[in-house]
Amino acid sequence: MANIVFNVALGKIASLAALPATNDALIAVPIETSGIVSDATMRDYDDLQTLLAGASNEQTTMGRKTLTGVTVTVDDTNDRVAVDSADIVWTAATGNAISAIVICYDPDTTTGTDADLIPLTKHDFAITPDGSDVTATVADLFRATSAA
Repeated sequence: MANIVFNVALGKIASLAALPATNDALIAVPIETSGIVSDATMRDYDDLQTLLAGASNEQTTMGRKTLTGVTVTVDDTNDRVAVDSADIVWTAATGNAISAIVICYDPDTTTGTDADLIPLTKHDFAITPDGSDVTATVADLFRATSAA
């Protein structure tokens, strides 16, 4: 489950994860260990371009991944909404060590820039790629409950 939810995404994630637009997607962005900012700083970024313009660096050798199998489930029994996806796999991963994966909403995968990508959640995920396959097991990408 997410370690932080970005302030810009509070209350929006279930709606965006339902992928309401024609060409939208959730995108996983690996973040390098070197230069990663604190959660308190990271949660204030409103788009991926601003996040990457700060001290945090994208690990581009592994590359971004589009999430598949995204589901949004309303759980009336537990009074919550759960967002899930298939596990994320990087084949023969190489490059610098990473400490996190940021999941972003891309409103249109056919156009746009990093300024259009909305960071939703950050997941701690510390690995040093060594050429082997890497799998980020997704168990509850995000879960929202009622505060009542």
